[in-house]
Amino acid sequence: MKLDARLQAVADFVPMGSRVADIGTDHGYLAAELLRSGRAKYVIASDKNAGPYEAAVRTIREYGLTDEVVSVRQGDGLKSLSSGEVDTVCIAGMGGTLMIEILKSSPDIVANLDVLVLQPQSASADLRRWLYQNHWHIADESLVLDDGRLYEIIRAERGQRTLPDAILLEIGPVLWQKKSPLLRHHIEALLFQERRVAVGMAKSEKAKQSGKYQEIIRHIRELEAHLSW
Repeated sequence: MKLDARLQAVADFVPMGSRVADIGTDHGYLAAELLRSGRAKYVIASDKNAGPYEAAVRTIREYGLTDEVVSVRQGDGLKSLSSGEVDTVCIAGMGGTLMIEILKSSPDIVANLDVLVLQPQSASADLRRWLYQNHWHIADESLVLDDGRLYEIIRAERGQRTLPDAILLEIGPVLWQKKSPLLRHHIEALLFQERRVAVGMAKSEKAKQSGKYQEIIRHIRELEAHLSW
C-alpha cells in the first residue's frame, strides 16, 4: 500500500526509530506504513470511533504486524495512552482548534513527548501560537498538494523559542523561511479567504466603516506584501 501525498508528508516528519501514537488513525494506514518502512519501532493506532478502530484492526492484520510492535486502541484523543509510552504523536486531518483541545486535555502525556507531527485542516495560526506559548517550537514545515487541495504539515519539537509575528504564524514561519515552491499558492489561498470576507462586508456601508473591515483590509495588504520575495 502506498500512502497518499498528505499522509506520506506526515510520515516523513516522524523521526527514525520513534515510538509513535497515531491519533485519529482512521484505517490505520499511517501506522502500518511507519512500521513497514522502519521509521517507527512501535506504534499505537488510536481512534475514538468504533468504525475506524475496526478498520485499523483489519489493516494491521493484513500487514501481519504483531502486538509487540503495534497496539490498536479505541479512545478519545490522547486518553488511550499512558504517560511515557510514546515519544512522538501524529495528528492529521483535524482542525487546529480540536488539536489544541486534544493536547491541552492530556498534559501528563504531552509532558513526555519529544515531537508532534500535525496536519491541521484549519486554524493553523492558532495551533502554531499555542505551540509557541506552551514550550514547543516549529522545527520544520511542509506543504503538499494532494487531490487538488493544499495541506500544511507541522513538525514541532520541545523547547521555548521567540513567538513569531502574527503574519508568520498564519503563513508558517518555517514555510516562509524555506520558500517552498507551493508557498505562493499557500499565501494566495489565504488571500482568497480574506478577500471573500472583505467583499461580503463591503456590501454594507456600516460594515465598511467598522474597525473589523479595516483590520481585514490591512491583513490583505500584509499578505499581498508577502507575495513579493
